[in-house]
Amino acid sequence: MKLATFNINGVNGRLEVLLRWLAAAQPDVVCLQELKCPDERFPEAAILDAGYQAIWQGEKSWNGVAILSKTKIQVVQRGLPGYADDPHSRYIEAIINKMVIGCLYLPNGNPYPGEKFDYKLRWFRKFAAHAKKLKDKGLPAALIGDYNVMPTELDVYKPEKYAENALFRKESRAAYKRLLAQGWTDAIRRLYPDVPMYTFWDYLRQAYQRDAGLRLDHFLLSNTLADRLTGAGVDKHVRGWEKASDHAPAWITLKK
Repeated sequence: MKLATFNINGVNGRLEVLLRWLAAAQPDVVCLQELKCPDERFPEAAILDAGYQAIWQGEKSWNGVAILSKTKIQVVQRGLPGYADDPHSRYIEAIINKMVIGCLYLPNGNPYPGEKFDYKLRWFRKFAAHAKKLKDKGLPAALIGDYNVMPTELDVYKPEKYAENALFRKESRAAYKRLLAQGWTDAIRRLYPDVPMYTFWDYLRQAYQRDAGLRLDHFLLSNTLADRLTGAGVDKHVRGWEKASDHAPAWITLKK
């Protein structure tokens, strides 16, 4: 079974890119972030034609998350539990093939310091509280998406450049580390502990061409799913397509 995550950076503006990648990669489940469209403008018909059911939580200008699946999706939650007044669409959760799939788009937090960074940490705390509840229930769960965190120096092409960036601040990395301490497995790092696996390249200064990347997109797996992990990777070439997102799709495979 192949699970993927893709910050699409505008689902309607990059629909051709999404459909082309779906046809080539054939993931079973996809978590999308940054839909950048209200609910009524989500391209459900085109995604159905591509062979995927979908659930989503949109937002007029920014943010927005969705889960696509080749099989039945049972919606559990739209919005982060315990954060009813969250001003943004950043979390959606479903049951697919007896697994809990949580799709998230964690706040960027820049500029640091400031209210946006405070919101990032606040959202992280509420997300961690929900993650712990899932973990304590012993459910087969995967928390997938754009975490907007580079957990270690291996995850950023030039660590010294990002010392004061919200994506790499010690508080952000500490919050991610506390998540792992609950018992979650970072799937890509489980299989590739010493290899840079960038998922994002800025549009500026030819970052993609220079491979000046960041690893922002992660798969955190509960114990039962971590034991089924067989593969992981990043479809880096997609970032080089015309009208590409600044993120590339990342994926993992699980044995049944």
